[in-house]
Amino acid sequence: MLDISRIQAITLDLDDTLWPVRPTIHRAEARLQQWLAPRAPGTAALFTDEALRKGLRDRVHEQWPDKHHDLSLMRLEMIRLGLLQCGEDAALAEPAFAVFFDARQEVVLYADALPALQALSARWPVLALSNGNADVQRIGIGHLFCGSVSARDAGVAKPHAGIFLAAAERLQVAPERVLHVGDDAALDVLGAAAVQMQTAWVNRDAHAWSHAVSPDLTVSDMAALCGQLGL
Repeated sequence: MLDISRIQAITLDLDDTLWPVRPTIHRAEARLQQWLAPRAPGTAALFTDEALRKGLRDRVHEQWPDKHHDLSLMRLEMIRLGLLQCGEDAALAEPAFAVFFDARQEVVLYADALPALQALSARWPVLALSNGNADVQRIGIGHLFCGSVSARDAGVAKPHAGIFLAAAERLQVAPERVLHVGDDAALDVLGAAAVQMQTAWVNRDAHAWSHAVSPDLTVSDMAALCGQLGL
């Protein structure tokens, strides 16, 4: 059971907790293909084929075995490899990635997300903690966070203990005094619980819980989380 009196700070997942990530990535990939089409048509066509795109992703993962947590690097190198494979200008990789990355920040928040962020940040320091490469400052909600730690920053991705401990260190709060909030049962709840953080599972799609360790709190959305926290 959640002990609200222990909470001194909150770490908060981003993708699929505050906004749906899949449509965001789909839009960013479409924007990338549109940009590439007049400049590198072969690469643009390659990226429209899901199987070929997966093959590129697999090859990049093989080439960078210690960098899978760095999604920006993986995407950049995937674009570069596609250009090289198609015999097109590899120098386009950086500006092409910039187009993708800009579009990746164009998220559509769940209706409950912004009011909840405002309420949470008025009471506790809130730190963004994500495996992804969303930038809360560029999205326009950075003022509601005291900072952020990404997998790229920490050098490891959730559920690795290192990223959660890095977040607690950034907050200058003992892990057991932190409430971690996220949508992913394994990455968020089990990862945070392993370092003695309290956990809140945002279960928007009413999934069944199938792990031995349970979250301290399960809520249907961020509004319900605020209600359970007395906000």
